[in-house]
Amino acid sequence: MAVDSVLSSPLGPPACEKDAKALRFIEEMTRNADVIQEKVLAEILTRNGQTEYLQRFKLGGFTDRLTFKSEIPVITYDDLQPEIQRIANGDRSHILSALPISEFLTSSGTSAGERKLMPTIKEELDRRQLLYSLLMPVMNLYVPGLDKGKGLYFLFVKSETKTPGGLLARPVLTSYYKSNHFKTRPYDPYNVYTSPNEAILCPDSFQSMYAQMLCGLYEREQVLRVGAVFASGLLRAIRFLNLNWKQLTHDIRTGSLNPRVTDPLVRECVARILRPDPELADFVANECAKESWERIITRIWPNTKYLDVIVTGAMAQYIPTLDYYSGGLPKACTMYASSECYFGLNLNPMSKPSEVSYTIMPNMAYFEFLPHDPNSPGFTRDSPPKLVDLADVEIGKEYELVITTYAGLYRYRVGDILRVTGFHNSAPQFRFVRRKNVLLSIDADKTDEAELQKAVENASQLLREYNTSVVEYTSFADAKTIPGHYVIYWELMVKDAAHSPSDEVLNRCCLAMEESLNSVYRQGRVADNSIGPLEIRVVKSGTFEELMDYAISRGASINQYKVPRCVSFTPIVELLDSRVVSVHFSPSLPRWTPERRR
Repeated sequence: MAVDSVLSSPLGPPACEKDAKALRFIEEMTRNADVIQEKVLAEILTRNGQTEYLQRFKLGGFTDRLTFKSEIPVITYDDLQPEIQRIANGDRSHILSALPISEFLTSSGTSAGERKLMPTIKEELDRRQLLYSLLMPVMNLYVPGLDKGKGLYFLFVKSETKTPGGLLARPVLTSYYKSNHFKTRPYDPYNVYTSPNEAILCPDSFQSMYAQMLCGLYEREQVLRVGAVFASGLLRAIRFLNLNWKQLTHDIRTGSLNPRVTDPLVRECVARILRPDPELADFVANECAKESWERIITRIWPNTKYLDVIVTGAMAQYIPTLDYYSGGLPKACTMYASSECYFGLNLNPMSKPSEVSYTIMPNMAYFEFLPHDPNSPGFTRDSPPKLVDLADVEIGKEYELVITTYAGLYRYRVGDILRVTGFHNSAPQFRFVRRKNVLLSIDADKTDEAELQKAVENASQLLREYNTSVVEYTSFADAKTIPGHYVIYWELMVKDAAHSPSDEVLNRCCLAMEESLNSVYRQGRVADNSIGPLEIRVVKSGTFEELMDYAISRGASINQYKVPRCVSFTPIVELLDSRVVSVHFSPSLPRWTPERRR
């Protein structure tokens, strides 16, 4: 029930006094976006003014925007890598931040095949926690009664490593789940999970998933929302249920736990809810044994009101499959964040995936926006770009996000392309358009054109002894399989048909490509099981000429036509598939270890 109208917010009637406070905070931040941005920049420059990096640019103690923009260059990760490497190697002087770098957050973006290392400081956890604390007060405006049940969220930690200087390097969510902010969070009736902390924090992905699924099945009647971080993660959970329901129902029927779950903390926490329940076991087994798994989510968890998953950007490819398994339940995209910074939240979380817009919270960092023109030749140090402030962006225009953070990133290009859709008070709202230069993505992986080209070149070396070469290629992220996988279409020139490469050789080409891809991709294949084996589909000779003819028939210029290195348009995929003469898969896992290459 909404609280007294005295506490009401322009966003809507809050569910409780705590929500009212959170909604007032959102209103205060967004009403004064430009003033808060000015204050944030001054705080960052005042605190970090004596760092080695900022001292290079001789700001002279000035903390205003004009001086900052005229003196500090716009940079990418490669520009900052020498400083980051020094910190990683153990240099504890004030290079980027006046406060100690507490750890590195590993980005899903890569540099030279390795995850990017994003410096962070302890207080950033408070900033992230603040944004998390705003999500349910907004959701409660749209979905009442969430305090009457639980959330079934499939959450996981990933492998972490240490830099040569002893700092932890791990994904941002692993850092958060292992922090006291998460582990000792106060009880909140609107934010109760079926998954015990011990299951979430178990590093073994099978044991973690098994325990979380088992707990979710026992508490099926209490589940009001089902989620994971990404859409791909939720589909992996459904696939896991499909593969393991017989063992899960055995455990429910007997009140015993699968011996494959060996982690003592996980066994202990699951034992607290484990009990023989033949009726539940029969119900789950009956549903899972049916030929059709359409609406399986609402069949197993009948009170589910929505799915809490990211389905924007590359994750949009999973929407039809999610709709199939959930019967078209609403999909809530609640926040916009990255390893570099947490940016903002969705003030209309029940909007359709194609209409999701995120409101940037101006207290999180200092934000600038580089007008995005795909036909622009770029810029140099001699002709720097003109960046736009948060409050000055224009509706309908696209921008690349540039951030300055408390932790020591200054005018850093994140690589996200955003389109302005409107404003909430004076804070702009953005639709995520895409990640700059990303060609293929299944889960957290991001593969660009240069990397794909290198992988094709490396794999094609195996064809040389057969006097065979790759004439043309393109690619496709196949999200219909669970997990999804990369599909590479190859047109080959075979100069000696009697000595053409065998199926085994082409299978090895798949593995050679995987070995050439970045560490995030290889981790997804080896440790996270979030990406399936790479597939090469060999097409008939002349297929890519047909592809060009098709493009020209649709208005492409024959003089400017270039073979697309990634395709998603259904008629083009169908054309390519109709010309396939052989199909090959990677025969084994690529090499991957948590340690970074030195």
